[in-house]
Amino acid sequence: MLKALLDLLYPPSCLACTKVLPGPEGFFCETCDTALERLPPACCRTCAEPGAFPGDTCPRCRASPPPFTRAWAPFAHEGPLARAIHRFKYEDHPNLAGPLGELLAGEAHSFLSRAPGLVVALPLHKRRYHARKYDQAQLLAGALAKATGRQAPVGLLTRHRETQRQVGLSEADRASNVDGAFAASSRVSGQRVLLVDDVFTTGATARAAASALREAGAVQVEMLTLARAFSLE
Repeated sequence: MLKALLDLLYPPSCLACTKVLPGPEGFFCETCDTALERLPPACCRTCAEPGAFPGDTCPRCRASPPPFTRAWAPFAHEGPLARAIHRFKYEDHPNLAGPLGELLAGEAHSFLSRAPGLVVALPLHKRRYHARKYDQAQLLAGALAKATGRQAPVGLLTRHRETQRQVGLSEADRASNVDGAFAASSRVSGQRVLLVDDVFTTGATARAAASALREAGAVQVEMLTLARAFSLE
C-alpha cells in the first residue's frame, strides 16, 4: 500500500527525459528506450572497447595489458543513457541510483553470473564528495549489490589524491592524472573484486584503481560500468 501511495504521489518517470511512465515497470519512456544504444557485440574481450580487433584485443590492451581481468558495460555512452548518467552524476539526483542499479543488474546478468561477489566502487576524492554531497559510484555499487545479493562495503578503496576531471584530457594526461591516486584496504587481500563505476572511457582510472587493489592483495579485479565510451579512433 505504501508503494502504491508513493507511486501515486511521485509517479515513476523516464530516467533520461523525466516523462511520466505509464506504469511502475521500466526505466525509460518509449521514445528514449528506442534510442538506447547497447554495446555492440564486436568489442575488445578485455576492456570492451567497441570495434573488431585482431584476436579480439584492442591495441591499447595489446600494448599494455590492464591489471583487471575483464571490463564490460551494457550500453554505449550515448543518447538517453548518457543523459540519465548526467542527471544522476551532475544534477543532484542521487535517487536515480536505485533504478540505475536495477537496470545495470538486469542488463549485465550474463556478465554478473560469473563476476566476483565483493563490489567496490571507484570513489570520489573527499573534496569532490563534499561538493557533490554524494558519491554516485558508491550509490550505484550499493544498488547493484542489493539487486544481485552481493556486498558493497564502504572504504575498501579510497582516492587519497585529488585529481582533475578526466574529460578533455589526452590519453597520456588521463593516465598521469590518476597515477597513484588510489589506495586500497588490506581487507581486499585474497579477494576477487568487482569494481563499479558509471562510465568507462580510456580505462586510465580503472587501471589505476585496479592496480591499487592488486597491490593490496586482491587476487582478481573485474570492472563493470553502466556505459562504455568509444575511445579509439
